[in-house]
Amino acid sequence: MEKQMHLAAQYLAAAGISFLEKKDDDSHTNLGFSIKDQCLYTHTLSKNEDVLGLDYKNFALVWSSKTGTTSLNLDGATHSTILQWLSNTAKSNLNKLYTYKFHYDLPYTIDATYTFKLSDIDRLKTLSAQRVLVEKVIQQLKKAYHLETLCRVWPHHFDTGIYTAFPDSNITIGLGLAIPDSVSKTFYFYISGYKNGKTMDTSGFSNLALGEWKSDGFTGAILELSNTTEADGVSFFKEAISQLQTK
Repeated sequence: MEKQMHLAAQYLAAAGISFLEKKDDDSHTNLGFSIKDQCLYTHTLSKNEDVLGLDYKNFALVWSSKTGTTSLNLDGATHSTILQWLSNTAKSNLNKLYTYKFHYDLPYTIDATYTFKLSDIDRLKTLSAQRVLVEKVIQQLKKAYHLETLCRVWPHHFDTGIYTAFPDSNITIGLGLAIPDSVSKTFYFYISGYKNGKTMDTSGFSNLALGEWKSDGFTGAILELSNTTEADGVSFFKEAISQLQTK
């Protein structure tokens, strides 16, 4: 299900590329996540508030605007069928051409016959719960540290995160939730610090009560997500931030 959701999120990224002004940092492609709806959303695509979403609860793409909502169930849908639905929906709602084309590579390949399948509903619920968890943790951190920044999902690496400077400080942090990769074989919280634009060396930092510091390949701290609670996540990030702030 991880692979399928990562691939499905690219339909949203392609909408951003197709219909929004290009940003140098690629932020026109990034996505928001609604805790209430358990759904990823693009930025608003038009003055009519058109938005394309990926609904975790119903395993579906959802196009909504002021004039209504239409959806496509992904279970059993082929890549070519989805592209046709998106093209028709974009034409009728925006009178614009939807293009599925990217300037980055993904770890997966997809062709016209690729078929989405709801093979493990419990796993899909877990993936949704993980997105909800990191959103709640980041909400607490933003409040605790008075951080004015948006929490977004970046479709390329499919991480949820924030990147922000600390008020009255020369320290910038990036933190969030990452999918399994070379750093960890499971989903994990991550945080890195930057001082005056340079990655902060963590090799001499004290051990964390939760998680661990990394300095080989990835420089920062990680906490694997298995059985991690919201309180655990907040505690992990606060302890790591405390060490970053004192260096």
